[in-house]
Amino acid sequence: MPQLPPLNGLRAFDVAGRCLNFRAAADELGVTQGAVAQQVRQLEAHLGVPLFERLPKGLAFTSAGRSYHVFVAAAFEALRNATEQLKPEPRKVLVSVTPTFAAKWLIPNLPDFSAKHPDIDLRILATEKASSFHSDGIDLAVRQGKPPFGASLDAHLLFRQEVIAVAAPSLVDGYDLPLDAKALSSIPKLHDSHNLWPEFLKLHNIEDVAGHRLRLSQTSLSVDAALFGQGAALVSRFLVEGEIAAKRLIQITPQTLIGEQDFYLLSTRKTKQNPAIEAVISWFLEQAEK
Repeated sequence: MPQLPPLNGLRAFDVAGRCLNFRAAADELGVTQGAVAQQVRQLEAHLGVPLFERLPKGLAFTSAGRSYHVFVAAAFEALRNATEQLKPEPRKVLVSVTPTFAAKWLIPNLPDFSAKHPDIDLRILATEKASSFHSDGIDLAVRQGKPPFGASLDAHLLFRQEVIAVAAPSLVDGYDLPLDAKALSSIPKLHDSHNLWPEFLKLHNIEDVAGHRLRLSQTSLSVDAALFGQGAALVSRFLVEGEIAAKRLIQITPQTLIGEQDFYLLSTRKTKQNPAIEAVISWFLEQAEK
């Protein structure tokens, strides 16, 4: 295997090639101008090829030096990138959430987070699959379920599962609110993957009769369809509190479904070693309290 050129010489050549001036290169490297010139001469001697033309007011590449510098600069850039990947990023926090939670709760609240924690790089992984703390490299996860979630995980309760029926004002215009059983039976309904309408209608002693149905894969899509007056949607209350407050949606019946699949923020036991992750946990809990 051929011997590598002297690394100090390569470093001096890399910087001198960017500056095309030994003095400027010396300032960047924190050494004397003579030291940079000597390291470059030693590299040229090792290679047996002149790399620079020495000019009265600086340097110019030889044809060999110009092509060699392209490879040397790329090699040092690769080393810098590889080293950066190894460094811990204490101010970066990756949170795994469902697309519905991201769209209907987290994103609307992000301005508050950015204002309070401008130094934290919060990254959001929105996915329906259960992300792995180990293989996916996540720091926190929002899950709907029932503890325990795992011996190595801490679960922080965010929201109880309280499902309500909502619709756009235009959809129920002409009906008396809250809707009675007959009206609730007649209006179009939006179904998502949770398929909660049969259970919800049992609260009103209504059978799940066939009729206008729009089926969507995510609750967030059902909420969007409800906003456009396409039907009534069933959704956890906290996800639509903003839309209700703005009167873009209204709760059409006082009955609610209370389930056991509450919303939790999960973290590993190692998070206490990272102040940024602890700050994100505190922010989630504070916002949930509101």
